[in-house]
Amino acid sequence: MTSDNSFDFLIQWHLTEKCNLKCLHCYQSGLDQDELSSAEARDTIREIIDTLNSWRTAYGLDFSPSVNITGGEPFLRKDLFDVLTSFIDGGFDAFLLTNGILIDSEKANKLSRTGVKGVQVSIEGPEEVHDSIRGVNSFTASVKGIKHLLDAGLEVTLNATLSRLNAEHLADMIELASGLGVRRLGFSRLVPSGRGRSLSDEILKTREVRKLYEKIFSIVPENGLEIVTGDPVASQFRYNPEETGLENIPLGGCAAGISGLTIMPDGTVVPCRRLPVPLGNVRKDSLREIWSSSKVLNDLRTRSRYKGKCGSCTKWGNCRGCRAIAYFHSMANGKGDILAPDPQCFI
Repeated sequence: MTSDNSFDFLIQWHLTEKCNLKCLHCYQSGLDQDELSSAEARDTIREIIDTLNSWRTAYGLDFSPSVNITGGEPFLRKDLFDVLTSFIDGGFDAFLLTNGILIDSEKANKLSRTGVKGVQVSIEGPEEVHDSIRGVNSFTASVKGIKHLLDAGLEVTLNATLSRLNAEHLADMIELASGLGVRRLGFSRLVPSGRGRSLSDEILKTREVRKLYEKIFSIVPENGLEIVTGDPVASQFRYNPEETGLENIPLGGCAAGISGLTIMPDGTVVPCRRLPVPLGNVRKDSLREIWSSSKVLNDLRTRSRYKGKCGSCTKWGNCRGCRAIAYFHSMANGKGDILAPDPQCFI
């Protein structure tokens, strides 16, 4: 819930699975995908907007809706700007997640005119580290894209996925972000799903995660740079909120099942973009019905369903661990369980 008593509602939309990089965790752009057509995308956007409007009317609720458009690489979709405009016209704050490589001055200025609230660009470390993960010469191309975005007056966040490949380069990432003049530098944990499975051996141990976050949050960046993270475990470590008596009510933390949904390129609906547990498909299922009647989503909202440490933690209402990491860790040990404890929790 936001400070103005409105409810956050986030749509994560993978417009495409195609990517313009040949790297350790990106497919080549020639991969065939049964992606939603432009018409199907417009229909889905209308349903999302109509659903929120009906909830406002029926329940007297207010919402702060937002959408993250990502991929693959979203700039490979010719209808990207139409999708962004449809959401913005419907009252959504729109954000774009990209590798930045296809962004030139024209695209950056068009994004700015569209009214996009911000752009997140993936940077995995200094040039040598980034290129080893995302492909030769990708760092230089991404930095060029970032500069075009900044010149167009857009708010830019750099985001790094933490692993053993870049954990020792924290200072370099902060120096890069400060030097470029971006607004924020974000960090997330590596989830061994999809393309990230090739990096499973690089996942940090629990003690390494704690040590790294301690270091991250001890740094006071220059040039007004803000260090952020959507990692629920890291947020609890940093802010350590007092118990409120609302520990059984999910008010923050992991968004899966709580404050939005993810739509994949073929229309499949999942709780989170890193949690491949199908809930339905927008081509044939109502998003409203998925949200209200999905057993998976209702389990994610119920504390008594959670296993191990996450189920007994007093911070459950504001954390619940990362459900994607918990799922894939449990899968490696037998069977995927969305309610398993987060194996990297150090709280």
